[in-house]
Amino acid sequence: MSPRPYRAEQRRAGAGSNRERIVAAGRELLAVPGGFGGFSMEAVARRADVSRLTVYYQFGSKVGLLEAIFNDLAARGGMDRLASAFAQPNGLDALREFVAVFGRFWNSDRLVIRRVRALAALDAEFDEAIVARDTRRLEGASVIVRRLSAERGRPPETAIEEAAGILYTLTSFATFDSLAGQERSIEDVIPLVQNAALAVLGFAEEAGSRPTMRRSPRS
Repeated sequence: MSPRPYRAEQRRAGAGSNRERIVAAGRELLAVPGGFGGFSMEAVARRADVSRLTVYYQFGSKVGLLEAIFNDLAARGGMDRLASAFAQPNGLDALREFVAVFGRFWNSDRLVIRRVRALAALDAEFDEAIVARDTRRLEGASVIVRRLSAERGRPPETAIEEAAGILYTLTSFATFDSLAGQERSIEDVIPLVQNAALAVLGFAEEAGSRPTMRRSPRS
């Protein structure tokens, strides 16, 4: 048997291990008090105990590394459930689940997410990555609002863009972080945001009329 396939498999395993260590190091550095101020490819490499070239080889740039960290946070925060929101047979249930998915995601690592978003105001590369993610959330909000308009006639066609902007704002990290504070659980906050979204989109009669959709147990 040729040793080449085995060696190739070893290299792939090593690369995968390095990638995981680098992402974990980046996430940890962002969580360390004051660490996010010195976030760089070099700082992450030192924390992961790999060379700076290894970090560049794996991610290409700081934006690439940030995208990988965001993807890791999304996986940990249950963003895979967003597809189930769009698959709901009822538009109002889709709205509720859309809100719930983002609420649980924002709550999955509030400290890191808060610091990343704060740093975006000071670092153009961080801002680029954040804007791209937020744009996708706005697009998702628009899908939900257009569906409600088609199903129920509310909001009217002329108000869809404005309504999508409101839903986008209500599902922001700032909204959930502010409402949760230090005391409220995310499961207490999610119904507040769901009812606010229903009310401002013209479904005040539905606010609080149905139980909040809970996370389904994973098999």
